[in-house]
Amino acid sequence: MSLRITQVDAFTNKPFAGNPAAVCILQKPADPAWMLDIAREMNLAETAFLVKQRDGYDLRWFTPALEVDLCGHATLASAHVLWEDGHLKPTEQARFHTKSGLLTADKRDSWIELDFPATPATAALPPADLTEALGAKAQFVGQSKFDYLVEVETETIVRQLDPDLGAIARVAARGVIVTSRADGKTKYDFVSRFFAPQSGVPEDPVTGSAHCALAPYWSAKLGKKELIAYQASARGGELRLRLEGDRVKLGGQAVTVLRGELAAGNMAS
Repeated sequence: MSLRITQVDAFTNKPFAGNPAAVCILQKPADPAWMLDIAREMNLAETAFLVKQRDGYDLRWFTPALEVDLCGHATLASAHVLWEDGHLKPTEQARFHTKSGLLTADKRDSWIELDFPATPATAALPPADLTEALGAKAQFVGQSKFDYLVEVETETIVRQLDPDLGAIARVAARGVIVTSRADGKTKYDFVSRFFAPQSGVPEDPVTGSAHCALAPYWSAKLGKKELIAYQASARGGELRLRLEGDRVKLGGQAVTVLRGELAAGNMAS
């Protein structure tokens, strides 16, 4: 049986923006080395692999370099494909069994709302040369379960960052989040960018899982449980966030841009 691969732009409502992810629905579990080969071939920030279970889907995420424990945009893309291709009815919840536990997704009109664990950052000493690598003065440095979080003074600084990715690759973390309060000229509460060369992703266009740290951080600073965020990469993407205890509701949109079939090397049939 041929393997269908669907490419989805996540955290956007228009093609060629947001964060692209490939989604593969498998008939049975596959060898991780083969899944990594597919992710390298797709050469996107993430490729998601799903296997149907009685009460949902097993879900795994791969960058071109390695398997990761949590990914927001590829989960959003996966839920989008399940509803768009008729694997789930629009009223059904998408349920994913992952390395980060049970994750769910629900349709909210043209939006999809993910339920993810919060991963708050606690104040930490910056790794050697981190601020020099970013080329910006840090207002705050914290460390979450996965990443370093760095607040800088202004939105302009976030948008104009041109970091030394070679130096950032030496930081012992999945990646580095850089954020600031929005400048007040838009509807957004805060902006961010995410750099993860050590995970095979020099700059991720829109990073849902990074907002599991950003949401509690900015909720505490701004005194708001509901936030609107913008990830200011070249492609850019919008997220609606709601903090509920130790969970973060991540709202985003998605659009399918490409469908294809694997013509060679299919070891998942």
